[in-house]
Amino acid sequence: MAKAQLPFTPLNAGVVTVSNSRTADNDDAGDLITERLEKAGHRVIKREIHPEQPKKLTSLFQDWIRDPEVDVIISSGGTGLTSKDMTPEVVREFVRKPIPGFGELFRMLSFEDVGTSALESRAEACVADDTLIFLLPGSPGACRLAMDRLILEQIDARHRPCNLVTLLPRILNKLRH
Repeated sequence: MAKAQLPFTPLNAGVVTVSNSRTADNDDAGDLITERLEKAGHRVIKREIHPEQPKKLTSLFQDWIRDPEVDVIISSGGTGLTSKDMTPEVVREFVRKPIPGFGELFRMLSFEDVGTSALESRAEACVADDTLIFLLPGSPGACRLAMDRLILEQIDARHRPCNLVTLLPRILNKLRH
């Protein structure tokens, strides 16, 4: 028997740009993520540009993960290999379930565009409590690839054969009401 098609349900998103140099005027990656989410019908309820300061970034992720209104967090920046890049390390303490396939697919798709430089990306995804988290590189091109080829399908309950939304009890509960 085929599964019943679930309706589209907008998710509430937090978008954070991790950077010491971005401002509201030049946050191209954050703008792209926000635009893609809103065009798909989701709501961006929190958006920040946050300096690369581990303690403050830990506090932001902790607050957003605990916020029952935030379903998904998408971060850009801080996923490289320099000493200042620490977004994955900050988020790691909150991970309940890693989603290794996201990073693997992202690097595979990225390889088509940037060749072996794709191996330098530490893009990843996870579930923290009942919140989906995606950590993306800071380049708009990388964010476009992640949003258009991976994330938007997986945060749409209608996507078949399966999607990340229907795996999270809190979000699935929203879909049923």
